[in-house]
Amino acid sequence: MQGDKNNGFDVLYHNMKHGQISSKELTDFIRERSTIEEAYARSMTKLAKSAGNFSQLGTFAPVWDVFKTSTEKLASCHMELVRKLQELIKEVQKYVEEQAKAHKKTKEEVASTLEAVQNIQTTSQALLKSREIYNAKTVEQERLRKEGATQRDVDKAGVKAKKATETYKSYVEKYAAAKSEFEQKMAETAQKFQDIEENHIHHMKEIIQSYSRSVDETHVQIGEVHTEFVRNIENTSVESLIHKLAESKGTGKERPGESDMCFITITDVRVNNGGERASCPGEGGGGGGVDADGFCIRPEGNENNILLHLSSSHSDEDEPRKFHVEIKPVQPNNDTHQNRATIDELKASIGNIILSPSTSVRLLDTHRMLKHLKTAELTNNDLLSLDPFGPTLAAGSSSSVSSSTVPNRPTTPLTAGGLVPPPRPSSRPKLPTGKLTGINEIVRPFSPPKTSNASPPPAAPLARAESSSSLSSNASLSAGNTPTVGTSRGPSPVTLASLDALPIAVAFTESVNAYFKGADPTKCIVKITGDMTLSFPMGIIKVFTTNPSPAVLTFKLKNTSRLEQILPNQQLLYSDPSQSDSNSKDFWFNMQALTSYLRKSSDQNPTASYYNVDVLKYQVSRSDGIHSTPLNLAVYWKCAASTSDLRVDYRYNPESMVSPGPLSNVQILVPVDGEVTNMQSLPNSNWNPEQNKCLWKLSDISEKSDNEGAGSLRAKFELSDGPSNPTTLAVQFMSEGSTLSGVDMELQGPGYRLSLNKKRFATGRYMADC
Repeated sequence: MQGDKNNGFDVLYHNMKHGQISSKELTDFIRERSTIEEAYARSMTKLAKSAGNFSQLGTFAPVWDVFKTSTEKLASCHMELVRKLQELIKEVQKYVEEQAKAHKKTKEEVASTLEAVQNIQTTSQALLKSREIYNAKTVEQERLRKEGATQRDVDKAGVKAKKATETYKSYVEKYAAAKSEFEQKMAETAQKFQDIEENHIHHMKEIIQSYSRSVDETHVQIGEVHTEFVRNIENTSVESLIHKLAESKGTGKERPGESDMCFITITDVRVNNGGERASCPGEGGGGGGVDADGFCIRPEGNENNILLHLSSSHSDEDEPRKFHVEIKPVQPNNDTHQNRATIDELKASIGNIILSPSTSVRLLDTHRMLKHLKTAELTNNDLLSLDPFGPTLAAGSSSSVSSSTVPNRPTTPLTAGGLVPPPRPSSRPKLPTGKLTGINEIVRPFSPPKTSNASPPPAAPLARAESSSSLSSNASLSAGNTPTVGTSRGPSPVTLASLDALPIAVAFTESVNAYFKGADPTKCIVKITGDMTLSFPMGIIKVFTTNPSPAVLTFKLKNTSRLEQILPNQQLLYSDPSQSDSNSKDFWFNMQALTSYLRKSSDQNPTASYYNVDVLKYQVSRSDGIHSTPLNLAVYWKCAASTSDLRVDYRYNPESMVSPGPLSNVQILVPVDGEVTNMQSLPNSNWNPEQNKCLWKLSDISEKSDNEGAGSLRAKFELSDGPSNPTTLAVQFMSEGSTLSGVDMELQGPGYRLSLNKKRFATGRYMADC
């Protein structure tokens, strides 16, 4: 209950807060499960639809109906689970709200216990120190007495010893009273915390049981659907599938008779042994005659008989044989009227038949032959119409290839990477002296930008904030190999017996992104993001690993009213969602996770003296616009066929910073097209002909600069291929010692002390258009 250094209350209080985190995480888990189930159900619905679109030809076709029905039922089962989980989420959210109210009430009730805890911790430290002083003074008095010191020195030592004795006695009495009050308060508070935890676990188990029942019911339904599917497949026999095909595709149940068949009777075939052309009936006046290929033309008078005379060189008879071909067409029938062959169709069919020398030939069923011919004709037409290279498709179809999605963001030719100073060119245009003219006379208010969804590049790396109180190590770099910031008092190893608070350091690094457009300040788009990093000395790892219950590291993030978003490191940090103060937020560490992280960092880099931990990220609200920018910009271009004039007005804005400091490493980069042949600039700038960019490097800008940090950059570019186009310029700078948001950190509770608080900001994407 009490714990080491009376930290029991702290452990129990934060454990209560962990209950809220667990409730929210359970909500997130159920919501994610619901999302997965819904996605699965939609995929199953899509699969069922595709099964319904599969080929309906062949004996297997009816089986797809079984698949379609079963898959639709499975999708329905999963959608029903989604509905149940959504209802459960509402119940959990209601519990989270009730839980937050209960915790807030408990927090007020145990406030007196917290005071008792702080009182006994303070009294305990004072008691230990008074006891050390008492022992020291008593020993000193006894030593003087034994060494024969003067009575005056002995008396003085006695006075000090008596005073130390009284002080020590008073602290013993104070400690006894504080301990009594502490034990009484802690007993009551511990019972409250236990009741809260019991109710919490009971409620969480009820939620899990509801969740389990919903999932179990769904599994039962899925099992029933699968059993039905297996049964339907088993009942779908081979015979039934073939029978269905026969019923749907059959052409008739009666066997074809004589009337349904066509025979070709070959008679009276005359063959010339000498290879001479055979004579045709009617030749020389009979009305038939011979065609160009030597075949007899059928007399028009007889539609049912065709007389063919075939030539052959393999006849043993002197007399040519004559074949008489007689066609018996299908007789009229009411049931198959639409399938009767016409004379022209039969002519076409027979024209494609190759007759063998045999004396009789049996042809295909006329029904089947004609149907085959019609089917082939339709197929050919379909294939022609589907020609992928035909004019219809080529002219009327659209490409099915989708283009890549392009983010909706302004085109900016410069990135943060482009701010690196260009190399000094081997040769560059000479700059004749003379007054720059063109746009110097323009005087306009500061402005600029257009709406942009472009996110800034990653912020500059955090400068490592090191504790000014070091712990034993000779290494000068942290685990992240980041630069050392701050000074060290020298080796001072922390031991478990020490009562001193453990030193840690904090660093705030912010990135300001701005886009200025024109002369209208209201169009300025600003985005400020920040990172908070804690730095732990190497020796603190031993304290954490050897102490089963180290003091919980708690801190308050102050001045948060301007922040629109705070993203803590969820693996390491907890926060109280019931906090009502809009200008501060309390956070505390998961000490087990923090210890594990630091131990892992130590294993990876055992020689490091400090280890950095990314604690949280934040974003500042954009309501202030141009007032949040440390350096206001306005850009003016005057582009002609042979020259381009550029003017950049800038103004230092100390109001954007909590503690105004100078802007250092200021660089302004401008790309200029149109083939620059000569350049004049004030102040002097560097021109890179390879990159076609102009770079100004300015000294630190602050209120102490000329005109309180306001000034202008001017340049005239002579062109060989003008006019040039106004481009976007990019700016880079940084500032040490302050932030733009004003966010700060304050440690809470005993056990730790803040040895260094490092702050800085730098530019991300800082651009301006004319």
